[in-house]
Amino acid sequence: MDLNLLRALDALLQENSVSRAAERLGTSPAAVSRTLARLRRAVGDPLLVRAGQGMVPTPRALELREEVGALLRACDNVLRPGAGFDPAHLRRTFTVQTTDVLLAGLAGPLTERIHAEAPHVDVVFLSEALEGGPGLRQGSIDLELGVLGHLDPEIRTRPLVRVPLVGVARSGHPLFGGRADGRIDARRFAAADHIGISRLGKRLGPIDTALAERGLRRRVAVVVPSHTAALLLARDTDLVALTLADWLPGAIAALGLRTFPVPLDLPPLDLGLAWHPRNAADPGHRWFRDRVADAVLTAGAAGATG
Repeated sequence: MDLNLLRALDALLQENSVSRAAERLGTSPAAVSRTLARLRRAVGDPLLVRAGQGMVPTPRALELREEVGALLRACDNVLRPGAGFDPAHLRRTFTVQTTDVLLAGLAGPLTERIHAEAPHVDVVFLSEALEGGPGLRQGSIDLELGVLGHLDPEIRTRPLVRVPLVGVARSGHPLFGGRADGRIDARRFAAADHIGISRLGKRLGPIDTALAERGLRRRVAVVVPSHTAALLLARDTDLVALTLADWLPGAIAALGLRTFPVPLDLPPLDLGLAWHPRNAADPGHRWFRDRVADAVLTAGAAGATG
């Protein structure tokens, strides 16, 4: 029996009238009469019988009334987008690809929030080693978080925040004692030895381009594959690194590091989320990516005011 027949049966059993059921269904009494005839054949019962000027339900119709209504409500809940979704009952593992610096600021508050709402959800974080690959398309990655680029054309994205880059060095670095006003200009910035951060070992980037426009060059003395390694190296040497502004302020202070504005006209980093459209309407995936987005926005706001 199709769903339209069930809706017609429900209307007839609620109204006990062909004309009122037709009005409720937005159709003609003749069409409802034909439907009632089909229902009688299907059920093997007259369902509604004439009683004077009106109609009364048979005992079988009375038995069906609540059952049909409950069945239609259940069908509506199944077909409604995200209906009935409760993260507390979700049993799933989500995989997120992101950088170590974003992970360091997000993993704690994100997992705490997720486990409070969905105790059976697990999260796997992957490094950016697969960046620009087919992970989202193939389904091995649920979300990509960071500076988005080289994505497959069908991939959905959501911009989150714009974060400037800042320099970072140990608190006792000579850079911080060179001028009375503490200002670090482009020439002094370029004169310091730098830490490059690249998984592929690249030494040059936008900073070198901006310095070259001023007739300056810097020395990238060391290249490391992660932001974490760069911060630890900056703590123990007179090398200068880069990090995200207002991100991980507690860790920066605990490591004895100090940030400073980069004296160059550099565009901020645009951080966002990316996912495959197969997951766009999935209520569990939508809940998870909303939690990741909230964690990024909250962490950025906390760093800016901390």
